[in-house]
Amino acid sequence: MKQRGRHRRRRRGQALRATLAGTALALTAAATLISTSQATGGNSPGGLTELRAGSASQQLGLHENLTSRESLDTLSGNMGGNVGVEGVLDDTDHALRNTADCSARERSALPVEPTATRAYCWDRADARSGQWQPRSVTTSGDADVTGQWGTRRVILAGWTRHGAETAPAGREGFAKVAFVDATDPEALRYRWVLLVAPRSGGKDFTAVRSGLGGMVWYQDKLIVTAAHGAGLLVFDLHRVLRTGVAGAAVGRTGDGYSAAGYRYVMPAIGSYDPDGGSCTRGRDGAVPCFGSLSLDRTTTPASLVATEAAGGRAERTRVWRYPFSTAAYRTGLLADAQGHVDAVEAYSTKGTGVSGVLSHRSAGTREARWYVGRPSDNGGGLHGSLWRQNGDGAQAAICTADQSHACWGVGPGALSYWPQTGELWTLTDAAARRVLYAVPLSSVDKSLE
Repeated sequence: MKQRGRHRRRRRGQALRATLAGTALALTAAATLISTSQATGGNSPGGLTELRAGSASQQLGLHENLTSRESLDTLSGNMGGNVGVEGVLDDTDHALRNTADCSARERSALPVEPTATRAYCWDRADARSGQWQPRSVTTSGDADVTGQWGTRRVILAGWTRHGAETAPAGREGFAKVAFVDATDPEALRYRWVLLVAPRSGGKDFTAVRSGLGGMVWYQDKLIVTAAHGAGLLVFDLHRVLRTGVAGAAVGRTGDGYSAAGYRYVMPAIGSYDPDGGSCTRGRDGAVPCFGSLSLDRTTTPASLVATEAAGGRAERTRVWRYPFSTAAYRTGLLADAQGHVDAVEAYSTKGTGVSGVLSHRSAGTREARWYVGRPSDNGGGLHGSLWRQNGDGAQAAICTADQSHACWGVGPGALSYWPQTGELWTLTDAAARRVLYAVPLSSVDKSLE
């Protein structure tokens, strides 16, 4: 068993990473790190079991449905034209608080081991909101190999109204995305954008119903999880529109377009629907509901990684990947020319309740490592766990406080890897303890040694 101190500092000498990472955040407990195979009484999810190609194809296949360009152009024209990501970031009206300005309670939601190198807390009104819940994150590190969108570094964080995934169909909450300008790591600012769906041939729109458990920004598209078995929704980052009416309505009004008080909307350009029909939560062998998403740039082509949503009595959780299209005219889309999407790799794991998934193959390694985040088994107010898995088994850090694997953030959300900085980004969704933070992926791996 290896003993490690409370603080971990990154190597110096890499200017970009040093600028972005800053000083490691001090936490309240030290950690003792051992592999899962050495632990006793752990709740290890075990190794990954590969799914048979036939069953994976039947359960995981998708078909693409794109909204007509004419409808999208009509909506853009009626609303004064597209403003894109740049237009939103030029009009930010909220500031994320730096670590020193976070409350002690908020900082207590950060992981114990490995420690975060950067952490931010939301505007106090958003941090206290009882209606909205942060769920997912993706960055311009996903979107482009430069790690930037134009001249900016950007983070997108998906929030949904509380209960959106469990409310009856048609009554679940809205979904919105925080567009965060992260160019200056000391002064992050953001603006909300409401997700909507065009209707009436582009003359109107309605709010999108989504739990936003997962979200991936690849090239110029944003793919998010939809609600109630509808698969995935697709958005175009160039097609962000500004509303002209500040009322509570969503859609076209007598005076123009309104979005429940939000200045910006992003209309869906299509969806990916399960071939097998609506999903079923927690039933092995059925079409799974999407839980979390992430991007893997270490595959060729790049791939969308997914895990099924928690729920029911299933003893195993499925994780899988879809390849992105390589056609130049299909930037950021999944399907082949016939509009069909097949999973190219699929596994099951004993880990249930997975809230985040990531796949990454480091240089010199023969196979991808899968990382899964899980909330505490004993309630949302306790620390979760982060496991690294392959076909042979699973590993997680162990904290000295109680010799458990509960070392990750409280109420852990989706995972996103920023290749240019080597950071793993995620957020917490616990009430009054909502933090957006980054941990070097190398620190995660070292915590398992």
